[in-house]
Amino acid sequence: MRTSSAALAAFFWSSSILARPQIPGQTLTGTAGNTTIAGSSGGPDSNGKYVIEGVGIRATFIPYGASISNLFINDTSGVERDIVTGFDNASYYGIDRQHPHFGGVPGRYANRIKNSSFVIDGKTYHVLPNENPTKAAPAGADTLHGGPDGWDWRNWTVVAHTRDSITFSLTDPDGDQGFPGEVVSYVTYSLGHMTWDFKMVALATTKKTPIMLSSHTYWNLDGFANTETATALNHSLWMPYAGQRVGTDNILIPTGDILSNQQYSLNDFWSSPKQIGANFSNPDLLGNCGFNCTGYDTCYLTDRAADGPYDWREKGPVARLRSAWSGIQVDVFTDQDAFQVYSCGGQNGSMALKSTQGLHGVEGRERTIQQYGCVVMEVEDWIDGINQPEWGRGKKQIFGPGDEPYVLQASYRFSLNGTAVGLNGPGSG
Repeated sequence: MRTSSAALAAFFWSSSILARPQIPGQTLTGTAGNTTIAGSSGGPDSNGKYVIEGVGIRATFIPYGASISNLFINDTSGVERDIVTGFDNASYYGIDRQHPHFGGVPGRYANRIKNSSFVIDGKTYHVLPNENPTKAAPAGADTLHGGPDGWDWRNWTVVAHTRDSITFSLTDPDGDQGFPGEVVSYVTYSLGHMTWDFKMVALATTKKTPIMLSSHTYWNLDGFANTETATALNHSLWMPYAGQRVGTDNILIPTGDILSNQQYSLNDFWSSPKQIGANFSNPDLLGNCGFNCTGYDTCYLTDRAADGPYDWREKGPVARLRSAWSGIQVDVFTDQDAFQVYSCGGQNGSMALKSTQGLHGVEGRERTIQQYGCVVMEVEDWIDGINQPEWGRGKKQIFGPGDEPYVLQASYRFSLNGTAVGLNGPGSG
């Protein structure tokens, strides 16, 4: 009986949310569960993408992974830039063998799970591994982004689509990838006045299970068109609350240690804005993102509670990314308590740019994503918190029938900053 009540609660909760007009004065034409898409009689464009628009911003999304595929902003010269990675046609996402998680929603548990296992109420669960294979564990030593068929490998259902918003849904069955219990999830993306907002909701309907989601979007605020560099190392990053980070081993599995980011150290992005590439000449950066890796693939903790209760929409941003070349700046606000930064050290020039990006016909500039050509920013909770009970993240990462739903909210607020150098002088972006 409890299961049925939870499932019905999930249905009516999601239906009531989706049925609300998302544009003042607009009435949607249906709700979740109907065969028609709420709010729009139109479908995807010729490339299989759903278009939504705001003021000074335009984006496309696809059902595969509930992924963002394009995000268009004008730079300080008035030139439109497509500032996220992806593919030109939606059909390519499902067949690309590299699967770099372009713009998708990793789940049901984002980032890494140590030993592909966890314990809930004294019972050990084993999920499918998919990273760092060894002779002893040929399928992998850990699980990344929910496993070999995680949520960003799947086609979601479009349940609402308006001029400025789109909602996707996914039902993840009990036992899939080894996770216990059914989970029903809804993700809504919306555009406003140069803003991109999203809300991710997931409900565990039958058993206790881990849930942690994110948006795995790769950014290049120059649209890969910077005539001076093919990388994003010129981008400045500022994370004013990120005085600490999660310590990891050489395959990026958390050790349980919480490390301080000393002022002026390699991982200090809190004391002032700093170009992502500012410390790349420092030999100590080797290994900072795992074995033989130079750069960042780091979970920073965003401690905003020290000053008392706060509204995440106002207390922030947790991060600011800016390119002095394009003048495009994005401030990230979120209700999440951690922020993963990946400097794209794994890119090697084998992934093609979209036709909407890069330089065309310029000798010496390949139309591919070069190493360090992008940066991933993931709003999420403390990574692998399900295997670190001493952190006390259980209530934020383990959910069961009758519990409040898992909720992630974020707001990406764009602006134009024409300062030729960083706010703190050369080297600060």
